[in-house]
Amino acid sequence: MDEGAKETTLDFAALRPRLMRVAYRMLGSVLDAEDIVQEAFIRWMKADCSDVREPEAFLRRTVTCLCLDQLKSARRQRESYVGTWLPEPWIEEEIQDDVTLPLMLVLERLSPLERAAFLLHDVFGVAFEEVARAIERDPAACRQLAARARAHVREARPRFKVEKQRGIEIAKAFFAASRNGDMKALGEMLMADVSIHADGGGKRAAALEAILGFEAVMKAQSYLATLFREHPSKLVRIGFINGLPGFVTLEADGEFQTTALDIEDGKVAAIYVVRNPDKLRHLH
Repeated sequence: MDEGAKETTLDFAALRPRLMRVAYRMLGSVLDAEDIVQEAFIRWMKADCSDVREPEAFLRRTVTCLCLDQLKSARRQRESYVGTWLPEPWIEEEIQDDVTLPLMLVLERLSPLERAAFLLHDVFGVAFEEVARAIERDPAACRQLAARARAHVREARPRFKVEKQRGIEIAKAFFAASRNGDMKALGEMLMADVSIHADGGGKRAAALEAILGFEAVMKAQSYLATLFREHPSKLVRIGFINGLPGFVTLEADGEFQTTALDIEDGKVAAIYVVRNPDKLRHLH
């Protein structure tokens, strides 16, 4: 590889984390996002980089266009998805509350163009002029797309920011109570309108619909506690999953599972569990 090629590779490597964040928030899939970013890298290497004055803008446009194409087929696949669909878990050590898991679920209901305009402008701070070039619409149309998206996502923005250490403490306490069968301690953590959303993708056991309300959630957790006593799960990692406190476990069947907790005013408002092994391959 000559020095010029090394330079272009180095430039791309520096930008890769930011491009991954764009692609993942567009697609909700870590593996698909990695494929998109790799394809952008291939196109970057083939491009005449001497004519590219702003490499990041060029690569962001490339990633966005590739994601828009991917979303068309992804929507068709999700129409036939078995049970609740949740995004692949993105796990980090620090809180990233720009796009939390509940917000990602709202983004799923937007059109691909609305999603792109909102993410690029409102989340990543890209000017509408560049958004227009990325999605091949004029700036005025992009402003309208972002405004429509903003109206949909307003309610999904986190109302209560969780301090990092407090979030970790709640995640640890929830894991202990749910696995040890301490229903009293678990009940004290939950809001009255708490819910469970589990994604098994038809490949592992999971409730096909959301479990709603304190009584129903406590009944489900009590049943799960009996299973955990017979078939223990191992705590692998505590962290932040799609911006929410949570944990990764290795279950008795040898598969990973992630649990993310939406915290409001110090209590658990929603529990998001990903069990579909296809969505957990990147954790191996």
